[in-house]
Amino acid sequence: MSYSGLVLFDIDGTLLRRAGPHHRQALVHGIRKVTGLVTTTDGIPVQGMLDPIILAEMMRRAGAGRALIRQSMPEVERAAERYYRRVCPPLDGKHCPGVEPLLDRLRRRGFLLALVTGNLTRIGWHKLERAGIAPYFRYGAFGEMAATRGRLVTWAIREARLHHALPPDAAVTLVGDATSDVIAAHENGIPVIAVRTGITPVEDLEALAPDYLLRNLRDFRLRMAGGHTISRAGLGQKKVDILRKQA
Repeated sequence: MSYSGLVLFDIDGTLLRRAGPHHRQALVHGIRKVTGLVTTTDGIPVQGMLDPIILAEMMRRAGAGRALIRQSMPEVERAAERYYRRVCPPLDGKHCPGVEPLLDRLRRRGFLLALVTGNLTRIGWHKLERAGIAPYFRYGAFGEMAATRGRLVTWAIREARLHHALPPDAAVTLVGDATSDVIAAHENGIPVIAVRTGITPVEDLEALAPDYLLRNLRDFRLRMAGGHTISRAGLGQKKVDILRKQA
């Protein structure tokens, strides 16, 4: 199959919102189950962070040393994933505006859809399963797979080329709600569509000059994902389309 392009989506604040406390509770549970440490995500700016980095910071604040964090991390991640799969409620009512119609339209027009998210793998997939939109996505780059979001994007693009027959000249676009999404796209020289459905102040997103800054995915137009190829040279001439309508 020849794809029209690759569109990479973040999950939290981009595809889903107000999904409940279960993800954070799973991280707390994973740490306590494996290490006995009592932790919290309070005070940690988790938006846009990768789950393993959040876990490490939670343990550090609870007094864990580097050796304990490093040695326990794989089992902590697995315990958190198991817990989340047990407690996650249905999320079909937690879609951000315009999500399913857009995914359906992109798929029908021949785009390859994939994930780039800070979620641990089984947490991320289970969220989408409980939201009823997992079948739209062929694969994902998840939080434990690289040290930074930028490297997750790099891996996702390489995966599309090597294992999903994405043509070398096909357009690649990232869609996300956080400043870390915009930065990751810039690091990889690809266009980025930012949406205002997360908690990032619009001024913070605007300051990073995404190619498009949308109220939500209802404002997404297919031309936004089809007009660029990977090139660092064109980053200085990006069009910024800021829609300041109220969400």
